[in-house]
Amino acid sequence: QVQLVESGGGLVQAGGSLRLSCVASGQTFSSYAMGWFRQAPGKEREFVAASSRSDTSTYYARSVKGRFTISRDNAKNTVYLQMNSLKPEDTAVYYCAASTRPSYINFQPDYWGQGTQVTVSS
Repeated sequence: QVQLVESGGGLVQAGGSLRLSCVASGQTFSSYAMGWFRQAPGKEREFVAASSRSDTSTYYARSVKGRFTISRDNAKNTVYLQMNSLKPEDTAVYYCAASTRPSYINFQPDYWGQGTQVTVSS
């Protein structure tokens, strides 16, 4: 089992940047594919990005591709989400997730963090 704790959310103006972090504890971090999801008010939770176990491969939702970057540091048990050129429609609670399955394209979470709020003002 793994525990996930996100940080780095906040309020930013449109066009700005934020970097989210997610620290994992418990089982070996490098044995999990890692991902980020988000949920806006009144909407379903949606996939944002995922990284393979070794951080050699990544996959993004079309809505964030080219603006967001997922990365991980297995030595620090941490996965990051660098968010640039933020838009008001990026406003949501962002969740870190871990998967015991290797697929980062069809990412299926097994564990969730508690979420961190990102608000983008226009």
